[in-house]
Amino acid sequence: MIFDSHAHLTDPQFKKDRAQVIENALTHGVSQILTVCSFFTERETEDFATLLEHHDFIFGSAGIHPHDAKQWDKLWPRLEKTLQMEKIVALGEIGLDYHYNNSPRETQKEVFRQQLKLANTRELPVVIHSREAMEETLDILHSEGINSGVIHCFSGSEDEMKVCLNLGLHISVAGPVTFTKASTLQRIAQTVPLDKLLVETDCPYLAPQPVRGKRNEPAFVRYVVEKIGQLRGMAPEQVAEITTQNARRLFGITGS
Repeated sequence: MIFDSHAHLTDPQFKKDRAQVIENALTHGVSQILTVCSFFTERETEDFATLLEHHDFIFGSAGIHPHDAKQWDKLWPRLEKTLQMEKIVALGEIGLDYHYNNSPRETQKEVFRQQLKLANTRELPVVIHSREAMEETLDILHSEGINSGVIHCFSGSEDEMKVCLNLGLHISVAGPVTFTKASTLQRIAQTVPLDKLLVETDCPYLAPQPVRGKRNEPAFVRYVVEKIGQLRGMAPEQVAEITTQNARRLFGITGS
């Protein structure tokens, strides 16, 4: 029983075999999935709605990615419409990305703030993307009074982790924790309080070491769980149970 807390099941890479990918997940112990809607094309939103409607174990999050912040005027109405769907349990992924700078930094910050205000209004936890921008990301989260959410695919330092925790945020660990040279992330996985830890794939990206170079999918989240278990001296089943309950609590999901 594992909760993949961040997947992109509407990505075009899953177009031909999405049903099989979902079946693979169930076969390998994935009990629930949070799938993220980011692009808001007509095709993506249709696929997103279908996933939420036809699979009771798949839940949704929607937000304008920092890459697309410059398209705010176009995407904002689509985001509002998507957030009205049933089984939306979070707003995101949203945040800052200073690695690619696909949108101007000031635009990213303004769009980030607008979506944080929306999350507060709707009382939704936020799913945060931060790449090479952690200090400003955390400053904005603090100034907007955010205390419910997750830094997805965490890549910051131990000190930055502590700031996240002080804000009340969860830390989500993805496939890179399995990489040989990921010493900082492995220390994070060892030391983050268990009640603030989530696991994810970020599929189809960031496949873990045993399948590195392949398209990632929710079934592979088990490798993340196994690695965290090794690092913490815990059985994988314990890690799976704890992180699943954490995700359910964060996203307000009840039931088995």
